[in-house]
Amino acid sequence: MKPQPWIRTMFILHILRASCVYSSRPNFILIMVDDLGIGDVGCYGNKTIRTPNIDRLAKEGVMFTQHLAASPLCTPSRAAFMTGRYAIRSGMASESRMGVFIFSASSGGLSTDELTFATVLKKAGYSTAIIGKWHLGLNCEKNDDFCHHPLNHGFDYFYGITTTNLRDCIPGHGSVFVAGAAEYIRAMFQISSLALFTFVLISCTGLVAIPWKRIFYIASFTSVLLGAVILFFWNFHYLNCFLMRNYKIIQQPLVFDNFTQRITREALHFIKSNKDTPFLLFMSYVQVHTALYASQNFKGKSSHGIYGDAIEEVDWSVGELLNELDKSHLQNQTVVYFTSDNGAHLEEISSSGEVHGGCNGIYKGGKSTSWEGGIRVPGLFRWPGVLEAGTVINEPTSNMDIFPTVLKLAGSPVPQDRIIDGHDLMPLMQGESITSEQEFLFHYCNAYLNAVRWNQRNRHSADHPIHTAVNHLLVLTFGF
Repeated sequence: MKPQPWIRTMFILHILRASCVYSSRPNFILIMVDDLGIGDVGCYGNKTIRTPNIDRLAKEGVMFTQHLAASPLCTPSRAAFMTGRYAIRSGMASESRMGVFIFSASSGGLSTDELTFATVLKKAGYSTAIIGKWHLGLNCEKNDDFCHHPLNHGFDYFYGITTTNLRDCIPGHGSVFVAGAAEYIRAMFQISSLALFTFVLISCTGLVAIPWKRIFYIASFTSVLLGAVILFFWNFHYLNCFLMRNYKIIQQPLVFDNFTQRITREALHFIKSNKDTPFLLFMSYVQVHTALYASQNFKGKSSHGIYGDAIEEVDWSVGELLNELDKSHLQNQTVVYFTSDNGAHLEEISSSGEVHGGCNGIYKGGKSTSWEGGIRVPGLFRWPGVLEAGTVINEPTSNMDIFPTVLKLAGSPVPQDRIIDGHDLMPLMQGESITSEQEFLFHYCNAYLNAVRWNQRNRHSADHPIHTAVNHLLVLTFGF
């Protein structure tokens, strides 16, 4: 029996509707450079470092001039970026001096109770990958439980490093631990020497009988402990600096020669392999965090030393991604976002005295501070055919806004069981709204609130006494 015409019509409409839903879900390439200053990029005013591919994103898309990182440090900033929530909500804001993960053996990390944009999009049928730097933990109790690993946070594929790039990871680039470790070792040596001298003095005078064996054991224990600390930092390059593919360590210690070219090849392969399905690629560059490195093709080519070489190599890599989108005819189906995890590290100087820091333009301060230079970062969006090319937005926005923006574009609801601090950027980028949804932006350094930025929503009432009083209160209370 032939099917009724209306049945055939409904079937065709169903197929068309499904096709429209699929085509309306774009791919995502989210690009984050490590420690890149807003003044290091051409479209934000730099005249000495060549960044034509990054500048292309601004020319062909939307540029935010007041785009802010949720933290001036790597770990909390990345946690906020991936969850759309301040790092203090997810427990990724430290109360101690060290606000980031340094050691791969650390037991902390991003809880699996938190939802990342990768977790949500994977459930929605996206292929997901993170290539480059993770820096949100690895293990909990054992060296192979991988409870904080990227693959336990929604990513199908991981190729990169789990902590961060330090000077100790590249031989000949000095150490970030020598000054601090020397201080603790000196204090330990002084305390141990004083204790040992006191024991010997008391024993010799006969005031208290202390067995010489006990003194020997104390001296031996102190020596072994001191030796273990020195041995660990001496071998830091071998113990802490390694490259992983999914759960497997594939290079230990990590060799940084041509590393950016290697992660670029991995990214291109992922795009080619998933061009027929929706995908999310988080391209998380290790550059330009110190220790600085650049491949032979870029070394010595910029007018800003090795730091400029590294930025120009990142720009080349961004260009390779954009070219692949063009070759695969995916440019109109792919949202590309570009940013940095925090401002440039201004005080970074090598052991030989060479300046390895970046530029934050006219803004005071840099990485590790809540001054404007530590949190104002590049923010670029490109989606041809949807976002008008050459758009400049001066409203305050946050890297936490990426989470709800990506979810809504992918057709996934924003979670209602937790506070999401980010807001969908599409109304702002498409001109449907002229003011940012971010009325208050809180600036944390580790777990401590340093300042609050108030973006007055109703500017026509700026002279209202209540608005004026609140504005003054924020200034007086937080020193903004």
